[in-house]
Amino acid sequence: MLRRKMATLTLETKIKLPSGHEIPQLGFGVWQTPARDAQTVVNLALSYGYRHIDSAAAYRNEAACASAILSPFHPVPRPSVFFTSKVPTTGMSYAGAKAQVEKTLSVTGLGYIDLMLLHAPYGGPAARKGAWKALVEAVEEGKVRSIGVSNYGVHHLDELEGHIKELEEERGGEGKGGVLSVGQWEIHPWCARRDIVEWCEKRGVVVEAYSPLVRGERWGEKVLKRLADKYGKSEAQVLVRWSLQRGLVPLPKSVNEGRIRENAEVYDFELTEGEVDELETEEYEPVCWDPTTSPLDNAR
Repeated sequence: MLRRKMATLTLETKIKLPSGHEIPQLGFGVWQTPARDAQTVVNLALSYGYRHIDSAAAYRNEAACASAILSPFHPVPRPSVFFTSKVPTTGMSYAGAKAQVEKTLSVTGLGYIDLMLLHAPYGGPAARKGAWKALVEAVEEGKVRSIGVSNYGVHHLDELEGHIKELEEERGGEGKGGVLSVGQWEIHPWCARRDIVEWCEKRGVVVEAYSPLVRGERWGEKVLKRLADKYGKSEAQVLVRWSLQRGLVPLPKSVNEGRIRENAEVYDFELTEGEVDELETEEYEPVCWDPTTSPLDNAR
């Protein structure tokens, strides 16, 4: 399992991506955050030191997030905030992904997208290859800085690796197939996805963890509670810390100001290596959707 060697972790810690850009290790997720609330909570997140906002076209709050990022009422300049969006499953094609990049740029007014992901591996091989090609072109055009995928299983990742090689041949050489910089999955101690994480680790792909707090469904678990009591921290803080020490990029979300602040206050304690390993289980219990298990020929 991934455990990156790095200096002492801080709220300012960043990880170098294969694209050459850097990503703040602690992110702030806005899944299921209504647009009417997103601007407020992103402003709060920025005020508490978050510099990484994870949105998606399907969340319907890209514009609200961008309004907060571009707000003149805080001292955080646009280049200091890492913004992610995602091509929805309905856009899984060359034309669909190309159109979504343009739409995200238009509705956000951010000038460029730091990271654009393919949200899920639906649509079948040709659609996935076409959507990836569109993201590669968006990078070449300066519209997107880094690209990646979300919810891909190992078989989808293997296929993507093949598509990258095919695109290099078709488009004129090494690097023309694009650079896979980031993969995003539901990851926590009850769904560690070791096979996927190891695949990414071997290739230097950075792994993001959504739902790192398991939607609160594991509060009271014996090991988790014991560690929270030991360090005088909440169980949520222990889970965020687990992700960070695993070398993951966790994306905790909340619309509660106290919890937004608390989820970033995880740098004054450190789990031992033994505790990190002990907290991780052999269970495979995702609490969200799980497209990783879908077949390659999943024209949907």
